[in-house]
Amino acid sequence: MPILSLEGEVYLATHNFEGADRLLGQATTICASYASGSCGYLLKARGLLAAERNDWESAGRLDQLSLDFARSHGDKALESQALLNLGNVALAEGLYDEAMDRSEAGYQAARVVGARRLQLITLGNTGWAYYKLGDYEKALELLTESEGLASEVGDTWTQGNQLNNIGYVYLDEGKFDAASQSFRKALTLAEATKAREFIYNALRVLARLSLQTGDLAGADNYARQALDIARQDHNHLDELYPMLVQGQIAARRGLNDVAEATVLQVEGDKACPVFLKWEAEHSLARLYEGENRADRAEREYRAALGTFEAARDTVKHEDSQLSFLTNASRIYDDYVHFLVAQKKTNEALRWADYSRARTLAEGLGLLKKKGSRQLEKKAPELEKKALMEPAALNASQVARRADGAVFFYWLGEGQSYLWAITGREVRLFTLPARAEIEAAVERYRKSLGGPQDVLGGAGAEADRDGTWLYRTLVAPAQEMLGRDTKVFVIPDGSLNNLNFETLIVEGGERHFWIEDADVVNASSLRVLEASLARGTVHSGRRGGNILLIGDSVAPSAEYPELPRAADQMKNVAGHFSAEAQRTLTRERATPESYMAAGPEKFSYIHFVAHGTASRLSPLDSAILLSKDAGQPESFKLYAREIIGHPIRADLVTISACYGAGERAYSGEGLVGLAWAFLRAGAHNVIAGLWEVTDASTDQLMNKFYDELERGASVDAALRTAKLSLLHDGAFRNPFYWAPFQLYTGS
Repeated sequence: MPILSLEGEVYLATHNFEGADRLLGQATTICASYASGSCGYLLKARGLLAAERNDWESAGRLDQLSLDFARSHGDKALESQALLNLGNVALAEGLYDEAMDRSEAGYQAARVVGARRLQLITLGNTGWAYYKLGDYEKALELLTESEGLASEVGDTWTQGNQLNNIGYVYLDEGKFDAASQSFRKALTLAEATKAREFIYNALRVLARLSLQTGDLAGADNYARQALDIARQDHNHLDELYPMLVQGQIAARRGLNDVAEATVLQVEGDKACPVFLKWEAEHSLARLYEGENRADRAEREYRAALGTFEAARDTVKHEDSQLSFLTNASRIYDDYVHFLVAQKKTNEALRWADYSRARTLAEGLGLLKKKGSRQLEKKAPELEKKALMEPAALNASQVARRADGAVFFYWLGEGQSYLWAITGREVRLFTLPARAEIEAAVERYRKSLGGPQDVLGGAGAEADRDGTWLYRTLVAPAQEMLGRDTKVFVIPDGSLNNLNFETLIVEGGERHFWIEDADVVNASSLRVLEASLARGTVHSGRRGGNILLIGDSVAPSAEYPELPRAADQMKNVAGHFSAEAQRTLTRERATPESYMAAGPEKFSYIHFVAHGTASRLSPLDSAILLSKDAGQPESFKLYAREIIGHPIRADLVTISACYGAGERAYSGEGLVGLAWAFLRAGAHNVIAGLWEVTDASTDQLMNKFYDELERGASVDAALRTAKLSLLHDGAFRNPFYWAPFQLYTGS
C-alpha cells in the first residue's frame, strides 16, 4: 500500500491524474481492510490529487484527516506535510490569514523533524499569505529567506516559485526593474527544469509586468504562451489569469469590444477566484470610464469594491485586517478620481472617508464588520451584482459640531486632493501626485530630526520642503480659516508621519503654522463624528483621576533608566490630589501591574518610559517597563495586549519615543501604541512621532498639565505647552516640541 501511494504521487507529479486516481483507489481499498501507519500518507496523496483537480473542499477534508492521523500517531513528518497542504488549500480558497496560521504551524512542525525542504516551502507560503493580505514588507522578508534557503539546498522549483513571488511584491510596489530581474531569473530556472507549471507561472507574471510597463507586444506573447500551457494541461483555472491580461491588452489597444467580452468572461466564470474577480471588475470600470459610459463605470467600480469588501469580511486577525485594504488601494484611488471627474466631489469624499480607519472603527463598534449595505440592482444588459453603498456623510455638519475646520487629504498615484471642510462649505483643492508630496515629507522629516534651524535665522533661508509643504498642503485653503482656528487634519500615506504644526508660513514674519492654528490629528470623519457625539473631543479637565506608570528599573543595558523620569512623574502627580492618583513606579511599574490596576477606571493614564515601534509587526510595538520578579522577560507592554484591555480614559499620554508608531497602513494611518490605546477605547492620545529628550519633555508636560488644571481643553493645553517651548530659546527647535501629537478617538 505505501508503494501504491508513492507511485500515485509520481503520477500526480507528471499530471497523469487518471493513473494517480487508479493507484490511490487501490491503496484506499487496502487501507479500508488493514489499519496501517502509512494510511495517513495515503490521505495526504488523495488530498494532493483533489487539489490538482481544484476540488478544494475534498482536498481540505482529506488534508484534515491526514493531519488528525499524524497527530494521533505522533508522526511529526506527516503533520508538517498535512499542515503545508492545508495552508495551500486555504491559499487557493482565499482564506489568507488561515493559510498564514497553517503554514506557520507547518514550518514549526518541519523544524522539529529537521525537514529543511518543508521548512523553506512553508516559510514561502507564509510569505505569500502575507502578500495576499497586503503586508508587502513582511512578505518580502519571508519570501527572500525562503528563496535563499531553496538556493542553498538546491531546490530549483521552490527557488523559482519564490523568485516569482518576490517579483509580485516588487511589481505591486512599482519597482519594475527589480520585478523584472526576479521574474526573468525565475523563467531561466523554469526553462532549465522543463517543468510546465513552473514555466506557466513565470510566463504569467512576465505578462503582467510587460502590461504594466507598456510593452503590449511582450505582454501578449507571454500571455499567449501561458494560456497555451493551461489549455494543454486542461487547467481551466489557470486559463483565467492570462485571459484577463489579454482583455487588458485589448483595452490598451483600443479594441474595446474584444476587451469587454474577454474581461466579462473572466469575471463571470464560476471558477474565478475572488481577487481576480475584483481585478476584472476594476478593469471593466476603467474600460467604461475611458468610453465615457459613466453609469456602467460607476456600477463596476462599486461592484469591484463590493467583491473586495466581501473578501475582507473573511479576514479574522486584526493584524491582517490592517494591511488588507492595500489590495484595494488602486480601486479606491481610481474611483475617487472618477467621481471627482464626474463633479461628484461630496460623493468622492464619502467614499474616500469610508476607506479610512476601518479596522479602528470596526473594533470600536462604530462600524459593523459588514460595514456597507450590499444592494442588488437590476440591469437589463448585465447580471445582478452586489454594489457598495456606504452610509450618508454630512462633512460640514461634522466640522460645525467640532467648532473648527477639517482638512481631509487623499494622496493619489496621478493626482492628490484636499477637501477643506468648515461648518459652511466644503471645497476641493487639487494637489500634486503622491510621489512628489511624499518625497518632500521624507526630506523634511530628516531636516526636523537634525540640529539645523529649519525656520532660518536672520538673512538665512527657511527649509525649502517645509515652505513647499505649507504652500502645497495648507495655503490653498488658508482663507477659509480664521486666526487660531482648530483644524482637524485627516492625513493620508506619509502625511501621517508629518506634524503639520511644523510647516513654515512665509509672508510677513516667517513662522510655523502652530502659531496660526490649533492642529489635531483625526483618523476619519466618521470616527471624529462619533467622538463629537459622545462629547469627548478634547474636553477640558473636569476632575477625574490618573494612573501614572513609569520611572521603571532598567530592564537591560539597551534601555537605560531615564534620568528625568522621576521628576516628570512627580510634576504630573502634583496636578492631582493624592486620592485621585495611582502611581506605579520603579519595581512596581510592570505590564502586569498596569493590567491589575484596572486602567478602565481612570480618566487619565500617563506613561513615562522607553517605547519601541515595530515596523514589520506594529502591534508588537511596546512600552518598556520594569521586569516582573516572577517573569523576568515580561517587561514589555505590547500594543496587542493594550487592545485586549478596554479603557474609557479621556486622555492617554505616552511620554516615550515613537509612541505614534512608524508604519502607516493604507487607509488606516499610523499603527503603533497610540492606535492601540485608541482601539482600546481612549478618547484622546498624545504620543511621539520620533525620539524625545528628557529635559524638553519634562518642561512640556508640566506646562501641559498646568493648562489642563486651569480648564483648557486637551488640544489647547498641548498647543500652549508647545508654544512655550517654541518661544523659549533652549527648546525653540521643533525637534523638541513637535514630536508629540494629539490623536482623537471615539
